[in-house]
Amino acid sequence: MIPQLDGLAIVGGLAAAHPTDKVEGFARGPYPAAGDVEVDGNRLSAQPERARFVSQEYDFSCGELRTRFDFAIPEVTAAVEVVTFCSRTLPNVIVQETRVTVDRACDLAITARMEHAGIDGTLARREVYAPGTEKVVIDGSLLWETHGGVSRCGAAYVTDFVPVDGVDVSRNRESETAPLSTTYRVRARRGRRYVLHQYAGLVPSDFHSEPHLQAARLAAMGAQLGFSELRRANRGVWADLWKGRVVIQGAGRRWQELADAAFYYLHASAHHSSLFSTSMFGLAYWPNYHYYRGQVMWDIEGFVFLPLLVTDPHAAKALLEYRYQHLGAAERNAAMNGYRGLQFPWASTPLHGEEGIRTDAPLVFFEQHVSLSVALAFARYVHVTGDTDFLRERAWPVLEGVAEWIESRWVRTRRGYEIRATLGIDEQRGHPVDNPGYVNMAAAVVLREAAAAARRLERDAASRWERMAGAMYIPTDARRPVIKNTETFTARASGRAAATPEALYGLFPVGFRADERTERETIRFYLDRVAPFVGSPMLSPLLGVYAARLGDRRRALRLLETGYAEFIDPPFTETNEYSRTRHPDKPRVGPFQANLAGFLTACMFGLTGLEIGPDDPRAWPARPIVMPAGWDGIEVDRLMVRGRPARLAARQGDRRARLTL
Repeated sequence: MIPQLDGLAIVGGLAAAHPTDKVEGFARGPYPAAGDVEVDGNRLSAQPERARFVSQEYDFSCGELRTRFDFAIPEVTAAVEVVTFCSRTLPNVIVQETRVTVDRACDLAITARMEHAGIDGTLARREVYAPGTEKVVIDGSLLWETHGGVSRCGAAYVTDFVPVDGVDVSRNRESETAPLSTTYRVRARRGRRYVLHQYAGLVPSDFHSEPHLQAARLAAMGAQLGFSELRRANRGVWADLWKGRVVIQGAGRRWQELADAAFYYLHASAHHSSLFSTSMFGLAYWPNYHYYRGQVMWDIEGFVFLPLLVTDPHAAKALLEYRYQHLGAAERNAAMNGYRGLQFPWASTPLHGEEGIRTDAPLVFFEQHVSLSVALAFARYVHVTGDTDFLRERAWPVLEGVAEWIESRWVRTRRGYEIRATLGIDEQRGHPVDNPGYVNMAAAVVLREAAAAARRLERDAASRWERMAGAMYIPTDARRPVIKNTETFTARASGRAAATPEALYGLFPVGFRADERTERETIRFYLDRVAPFVGSPMLSPLLGVYAARLGDRRRALRLLETGYAEFIDPPFTETNEYSRTRHPDKPRVGPFQANLAGFLTACMFGLTGLEIGPDDPRAWPARPIVMPAGWDGIEVDRLMVRGRPARLAARQGDRRARLTL
């Protein structure tokens, strides 16, 4: 892919009405890195077949995409090098440098363009230069309205060119609908390097009421700082993040590369400045996907949140802030379903935090366990950061609201508290079910967290919630101590649905405490029947942890291979939704955040036996260390715990991992 010719932009917080499903979801913004190269009147965009692709590298250490290609006409060859990155220090700014060297004197033109062609929506405003002046502060700006008028995106850009001598510059001022563009023309000398810099700002209207003007300000700031400074600062932020890198000892280069790619895609998809959380593919865009439209789902709190919390707690806090800002929508959602408290939407719309699941899947309306994941994430943020203000101001309203929802959603029977007509993790059912094991396990964990918060803040209801947690009905097989996936689950059931290890997710990472025998028997039961499920999303990357808890190192490695490594797509090590080996018919879509974060969670928490809670963090390592076959251990140089850096080390055979603050 040549960035100047082929690309798109997804902007956090920019939303549109999906043209087919008619629901609020993500939207494409104007593409800020477009451009062109012209040699002796021959334009790359008109003759792309003359381009010879040389290389493309995605540098995970700093988030830079580096592309090299040649553009050759019969008499001249232009060697082009492009560096593109999204700034982490100016997070609404995209930076691109294009370097061109020719092997013979020629007329050379290099163009920067802000492309909006082919995007659903309407061009509401287009301006060359800054409004009200002919002074060249910016090259141009536009205001883009998304399909359905849901939101607007401001886009602006600034360019500079080196060398400055003998250069003619022009901007497209003739058309009110054409893409914004700036072209630098020069009589190029053989062997001399010509450099174009593009600084583009993209701002959604929920960030600023005049997004095009704010985009112009940010682009101008970027240009003032310059390419080298923005690059240096961006690399510095990434270098700091990489201190949280998961180092897998003894496993070989391949597993380390998978861990590094997962770490990169996790952090590339979240930022402390985001007000709109992130989505199941991060900021990737997959128009061929069959139903997902960019809403925030339980994937985020259920999988993404935990590894992000200990490596970039500010970004993790931003994910929670999105939920907090939409408590009103969660309260209304509970009311519409006939309950009290907070019921977070299954597919939360980016701007309004309301239910946005497509209406042609009515069974999914019964999938309501997202509220449990959200509440648990708020509680764990307090445990890891020790932030008592956050507990009082943010976590408590969520924990109280979800506990109240549990009280109104579950019913008391002679067996305890039960939930009727709902869904657990497995969505491939023909009808709602009663008492999914994982859902009731998670409800008990959340009630205990809410009760602990109530006691700490000297609020009422702690005793009531503790009693309810203790009386939660956990469906268990009558003949052996195995927690069942659902009320009616039997060992005779077959197929992928029956093989889904939902109950194991309740044990880890949710943290439901079962007695040792029940835990081992439950793990053994589901791993012995898991084969039809392996290669499916979300839970597959965790399977190796469960095998390790049984002490089976070979099985742990095999399940990590089939449950995660087989999901990886070349050339940039993206984690697919489904295993490409076992499900070649499924669309290629990634980086799938639940899978890659699930793998990081397995490495950082599951295999190290780390169980976070309100107690002294040095007591969090709670289990003997059993690594997959061939793995010697796992180390993380820096986890952020209670506002301080901590080092994690887990070695095969050790009684416990070591967390050193």
